[in-house]
Amino acid sequence: MYLDFLAPTALRQTKAVSLSPKWTIPSALLQRNSRRTLATAADPSAARPAQPIQNPRKDDSGNVMHISISPRASNRLHAISSGDKNPNLALRVSIESGGCHGFQYLMDLTDLGEKPATEEDTVFQGEKGEKVIVDESSLELLNGSTVDYTMELIGSQFKITGIPGATSSCGCGTSFDIKL
Repeated sequence: MYLDFLAPTALRQTKAVSLSPKWTIPSALLQRNSRRTLATAADPSAARPAQPIQNPRKDDSGNVMHISISPRASNRLHAISSGDKNPNLALRVSIESGGCHGFQYLMDLTDLGEKPATEEDTVFQGEKGEKVIVDESSLELLNGSTVDYTMELIGSQFKITGIPGATSSCGCGTSFDIKL
């Protein structure tokens, strides 16, 4: 029995080595130095700054606040929006106090057609039309960070990486501390 759904697509091959009538190991898994791709983070240099399309904000220095969207997050948001045939879907990101390190970020999908962004929200749009909404107070903490999408054995999720001013974070990565 080979648990094909657990292996990354690149490792799924038809050739296999039989250990017993029940268990087989794909030959790609037997190769030395094979790369694990499930829990890797996106390359921060590959992330592209998203364009603020509604309520752009400036920091104290007069620079436009921004977030970046990794290629994986971009692809996933685009796939969700296309799959639902709803171009109004957006990922809403907010920060609240809590978690084991002082702050935690919350994310959910929002239909901008049913619940439009408010004056406090900045809407960012990526290259494929994917949208991310961040409220004003959260954007002050997230300015310069990246929205990423990670795939691990325990599940897949959107994550925020590269939070400027974050001094530490918890093991799961959803809670962090900021030097104020």
